[in-house]
Amino acid sequence: MLKTIRNTFIAAFLISSTVLCFAQSNYPSKPIRWLVPYPAGGGSDFLARTISQELSGLVSQTVLIDNKPGGNTAIAAAETAHATPDGYTILSADNGTMVNNPVLYKNLSYDPVKELMPITLMGKFPMILIVGPSFDVKSLAEFIAKVKSTPGGLNFGSAGAGSPHHLAMELVKVETGLNMTHVPYKGASPALQDLAGGHIPAMMVDLAAGAGFIKSGKVKALAVANSSRLAQLPDVPTFAELGYKNIEAAAYVGLVAPSGTPSDVVSYLQKQVSVVINQPAVNKKLTDFGIEPIGNTPQQYQTLLRSETSKWQKLIKDLNISLD
Repeated sequence: MLKTIRNTFIAAFLISSTVLCFAQSNYPSKPIRWLVPYPAGGGSDFLARTISQELSGLVSQTVLIDNKPGGNTAIAAAETAHATPDGYTILSADNGTMVNNPVLYKNLSYDPVKELMPITLMGKFPMILIVGPSFDVKSLAEFIAKVKSTPGGLNFGSAGAGSPHHLAMELVKVETGLNMTHVPYKGASPALQDLAGGHIPAMMVDLAAGAGFIKSGKVKALAVANSSRLAQLPDVPTFAELGYKNIEAAAYVGLVAPSGTPSDVVSYLQKQVSVVINQPAVNKKLTDFGIEPIGNTPQQYQTLLRSETSKWQKLIKDLNISLD
């Protein structure tokens, strides 16, 4: 009797394993749903749509972009984390999703470490300190001096509380000893409009969102929070050049899947996305938009996440920043 049960169990296991292997070897056999935790039209959306268009042809399946904004990316992240781990639900994840949210919220609806699996880092959005036309400064030194000489300090805008833009300016405040008050907006676009209109004096922005305002002269770029100058803004120095080597900040947008997604599916997706990113036309399109294309391995992406977690979670805790 026990032998019969054992043989039945083994047979069932072999059948299920064969079916699973067959399913994986035929991946993808249906459309892939790609969640973007921001509204259409932003930098993350542009990155996902640019890559997905070419990816669809490469994998011979439709890749559907599904915009699910809200909760500082937590709504889309939770939906992805709790989806079937079969490679048919993937997510664009940034610093907020993978690094900041666990310490910004006391009760987060997902666990990025346990429930989301890195596939590849798609792009880097370096942060830039910009000021509006009504804020008459021409350099970082003048900016710092003016803020320090203003009783009570000044306001600064951001794309939202807990966003990479917000935390980048908090880092600037800590490293330069500035007194500034945060004014959060629902996205970079309305913040930029108010900056250009003179309603707020300064903010940190990524080039993808702010390039049009910077190049048209509506706002002025003072310093780049990157290890090197940006090719699109060759005359704008880095913070390190100006004596602030610890001020480096960027929005890192990667591709993740639910934990438990088969390793061969993750490997397949990483290779195909990397192929797309390295296509000359796609690479140029992303670079021109203000994104530094990457397309690294899951292990390299995971290493970056650990480094970013150590840096930004400490800052958030030290400043007692919360979104609850």
